Amino acid sequence: MATGTIRYWAAAKSAAGTAEEPYDAEDLAQALDAARRRHPGELVRVLLRCSFLVDGAPVGTRDHGTVRLAEGGTVEVLPPFAGG
Repeated sequence: MATGTIRYWAAAKSAAGTAEEPYDAEDLAQALDAARRRHPGELVRVLLRCSFLVDGAPVGTRDHGTVRLAEGGTVEVLPPFAGG
């Protein structure tokens, strides 16, 4: 297991009720599952529309279970943004 930080932005931050929190997970799927359990309700819906950066690299369409998390790493949760 690796520990690091999940950072929530915009609607994800509002739905989670926090700007960031720690993760303790091997991969992105585990980290997001734990976040859904901690914040049932709106965050679960918001995460369906989000994109993710892991240590600055876009996850894109990769299966979240294949995206390994590093010790001391950062997951950025990015909802769709309006505007230009």
